[in-house]
Amino acid sequence: MPTNEAGHQTLEQVRAVLHSQARIGPAFRPDRLEIDEEGTLTIEGEVESVAAKKRALAQIAALGAVTAIVDRLHVKPAAPMGDAEIRAHLGRFFSQDPAFAGLTVRQMHHESYDPVYEPVYEVVAEGAPESAGHIDIEVRDGAITLNGQVPGLNSQRLAGVMAWWVPGVRDVINGLAVEPPEEDAPIRIEEAVRTALERDPYVEAGQVRVGVLHREVRLTGVVASEGLKEMAEQDAWCVLGVDNVINEIAVRP
Repeated sequence: MPTNEAGHQTLEQVRAVLHSQARIGPAFRPDRLEIDEEGTLTIEGEVESVAAKKRALAQIAALGAVTAIVDRLHVKPAAPMGDAEIRAHLGRFFSQDPAFAGLTVRQMHHESYDPVYEPVYEVVAEGAPESAGHIDIEVRDGAITLNGQVPGLNSQRLAGVMAWWVPGVRDVINGLAVEPPEEDAPIRIEEAVRTALERDPYVEAGQVRVGVLHREVRLTGVVASEGLKEMAEQDAWCVLGVDNVINEIAVRP
């Protein structure tokens, strides 16, 4: 258990790590940063991107004194959007994408939430009778939670990427189970990154090559602009299980 002095030193280490990250920078001040006697760190605040959030958490997790992290870091939304609008966007994404064909898609409304009673869901896409898969969408203050089960890791990861694509989203908690279970591996992450790039209408997926070592993604190839290069990297960061992205895509207008 850390003493008060040890806890203070750990928090100073965390602040140093955050300030050293180029995507976060010395101007970042978390709204909440605490560590308890068991070494569980709670961090709350808003960062600029999914990349900044993931890199910050990875760096903090590498500190020996931090035994667990309560992650309340949110990403600055690309556009202001209410929870109902976020739910509607995501419901359309899932009901129209062939990866989720045959699955039941449901939305939980805030007004139906009560911890004592079962939540009330609205069905936005009716699943096939023989399918046991379903996706439940919950949105609270811009944070999307996905629950249910899908038929593969690729579908699970694609669902999370699509949630991150909604302009008003601040966080994504992907609780989707995979049934039947699949063993994860770098090739599974590579498949998910490729799928995300192919689904993104703004990215020239055919111009981007993807390699994965452990949980680190390397992007190469040639695209026509810095914007397209950055969008491809953002898609990779949005994939569940990706810990780092090395973007070596060349830009040739």
